[in-house]
Amino acid sequence: MAREHAVLIEESLRIPADALSFEGFRKWIHTPEFPETGRIDYLAGDIEIDMSPEDLHTHGIVKVAITLGLGPVTESEIGEIFVDRTRVSSRFATLSVEPDVVVVLWESLQTGRVRYIPAASQEPDRYVEIEGAPDVVVEVVSDSSVKKDTKRLPALYARAGIPELWIADTRGRDVRFEIRILREGEYVLVEPADDGWVRSERLEMLFRLTRRKTRMETWSYRLERQEP
Repeated sequence: MAREHAVLIEESLRIPADALSFEGFRKWIHTPEFPETGRIDYLAGDIEIDMSPEDLHTHGIVKVAITLGLGPVTESEIGEIFVDRTRVSSRFATLSVEPDVVVVLWESLQTGRVRYIPAASQEPDRYVEIEGAPDVVVEVVSDSSVKKDTKRLPALYARAGIPELWIADTRGRDVRFEIRILREGEYVLVEPADDGWVRSERLEMLFRLTRRKTRMETWSYRLERQEP
């Protein structure tokens, strides 16, 4: 009998051989053996692993600010917002990832463009994965994910049919905040106004990401919004 092999990244991370296929990877992420820390994505045949700690002031609080700024989605009861360890999968793009923030509108669930995958327990209202094309995905760029967030993921998100991709990069001197709209299978950058406001078609609002110094000389971020 042939021996089943696995890919060993480090002592605490063992990737079973079956996980090297898209469907095998999806099965693996729902097992107790799947790691509870780090970000592990399946990108069109490649498994990409990032075990780097999250930077507090260029990633963590930026993600929180964007989530808070997206409040109108839930306040107006048009959909839901997800953050951290929210698995999004697409068979069209052979993609299984955990974006920093995900927005799903009720309309997309009703039309079947998105569906929630139930937990293995089959208990009511227990879901563990989003399958399809959520309305907005947000990636906050970190030192370890620059190429993935700005090159690989946009192409795969477009193939998956995700209408909007937001990218935030606060590591440099200036705040970079982009909204990209899907047009004929590719993302087109929405040009910001002179004062930084950018329009989201899916959410029908204007947004801009700003920052200011706190009394402790760290950066504080805010995703501002206004009606178009």
